[in-house]
Amino acid sequence: MPHKILSVDDSLTIRMLVKRSFKNFDCVVIEACNGEEGLAAITKDRPDLIFLDITMPVMDGVTMLTKLKENPDLKTIPVIMLTAESGRENVAYIAKLGVRDYLVKPFKDDQLIEKAGRVLKLEPKPAAV
Repeated sequence: MPHKILSVDDSLTIRMLVKRSFKNFDCVVIEACNGEEGLAAITKDRPDLIFLDITMPVMDGVTMLTKLKENPDLKTIPVIMLTAESGRENVAYIAKLGVRDYLVKPFKDDQLIEKAGRVLKLEPKPAAV
């Protein structure tokens, strides 16, 4: 059964990069463009891992993460924050919120895969029959 990865980012480019990064792995990448859509996707699809941007319209990543961690059924889903802000205070703040890891934008495919590989057992996509 493929892993479900949720990419929550207001940037279509970032969501496409996340999707492309996992194309050779047995994963399904689900997309949401803000925290509100992200929470709806979590409830519907129950992902194994979430990549979450911080700065987004409608509902930002910090608000979404806070709501996620308040829900006993969902709080154990690992979250890796994707952020353009790498300052020490920002990193310390998001770490306190209960994220598994973070990645500073811009990032490379292999960095994304390495971070995900610390959380999920990534398997190559099965060969088509």
